[in-house]
Amino acid sequence: MWLPIQMNEQSAEPLYYQIEVQLRALIVSGQLAEGTLLPSIRELAQSLKCSVITVRRVYQDLETEGLLRTRQGTGTYVAAVEQDDRDRYRLVAVVEAFETAITAGQRVKCSREELDQIFHELLEKHFKDQA
Repeated sequence: MWLPIQMNEQSAEPLYYQIEVQLRALIVSGQLAEGTLLPSIRELAQSLKCSVITVRRVYQDLETEGLLRTRQGTGTYVAAVEQDDRDRYRLVAVVEAFETAITAGQRVKCSREELDQIFHELLEKHFKDQA
């Protein structure tokens, strides 16, 4: 199974984190349905051109969160995720992205007003494009 995960080796974020965030989003959004068999650790590592240890960490982290289930001898599957949990994961991801953006803005000395203006312009642009 091919997963639409893209990695940016130029990013400051570790590769395992990039994979984990994207895989979590695929599960929480419902793009990967409950019971979907994921590629083996080796297969995914090979397709993403990263180490087996990196993918193993991602699978373990997501299993700890309750998003994945591993069955010895058969593989790793998407776990059942309740709608409340989906909503919580979805909102946490957005809050984390906003916090990262705000921190980046503060680093380059953007004022609160500048950040607010940027946010509203982007929000308007993205919702205008969807209409």
